[in-house]
Amino acid sequence: EKQVFQLRAHMYQARSLFAADSSGLSDPFARVFFISQSQCTEVLNETLCPTWDQLLVFDNVELYGEAHEMRDDPPIIVIEIYDQDTVGKADFMGRTFAKPVVKMSDEQYCPPRFPPQLEYYQIYRGNATAGDLLAAFELLQIGPGGKSDLPPIDGPTDMDRGPILPVPLGIRPVLSRYRVEVTALEPLVSMWSMAWGRRASPRVLEGQEGAGSQGSVWGGQTGNQAAASLKNQGMGSLCADLPENELLHPPLNVRVVDCRAFGRYTLVGSHTVSSLRKFIYRPPEKQAQHWSTAG
Repeated sequence: EKQVFQLRAHMYQARSLFAADSSGLSDPFARVFFISQSQCTEVLNETLCPTWDQLLVFDNVELYGEAHEMRDDPPIIVIEIYDQDTVGKADFMGRTFAKPVVKMSDEQYCPPRFPPQLEYYQIYRGNATAGDLLAAFELLQIGPGGKSDLPPIDGPTDMDRGPILPVPLGIRPVLSRYRVEVTALEPLVSMWSMAWGRRASPRVLEGQEGAGSQGSVWGGQTGNQAAASLKNQGMGSLCADLPENELLHPPLNVRVVDCRAFGRYTLVGSHTVSSLRKFIYRPPEKQAQHWSTAG
């Protein structure tokens, strides 16, 4: 018996990918395979923690079998991560697998199963781990009423992204504004940088040589603007919108490079701070003031 579905792949973020380029970063994108269809996310440049925040919709997916079998044991989704090269084909970075949450046409789209929650999927390259994918997948049966009976896709709209759909509200994390402060106490080489991946481009903190130097970037400053901020401000901080759920915070990637003549630089080393939970400042609870009055 033929069943027709729509697959929604909510591709929010990947983290701790390996560096495929000599810069110590990658230009990653994800390709999602389901049955005979496949789609790709957009390519994000120079990041090991891309936040695609992208919904991929697979229409008219035809499956054969009993309805209860489809609900309890749906086909597997294959997700592959690639590094986009300017010349030649993309380089394979890793693969993971997932099963969608299935909704039949006679079921309600409501908690606790829907909307699906983001989950981490371990990415593998051969037998070695190669990062994590934060995503959610749902397979929705198209009933006699057609696609009009499917739950609407509710989410923020970003006109700058054109036809690219963001992960809908209720599935995407709730964000809050954070400020990250970094101080390089004893830089041993001429420049260090810190990248925090995001959708459009990574946020980069850069510092010049000198004891106690700090990096600073506000919003989307360029490297030259960040270096000028170092000299003029004397303080280092990075502002970013991060999930309120601290378990969903992306890691920080710190790179150290050696500056050469003619604007060239060589990667000396890198380090990933996988979790910032222990560094989060929590202000002490304000004690209530007790006022007493004499009668």
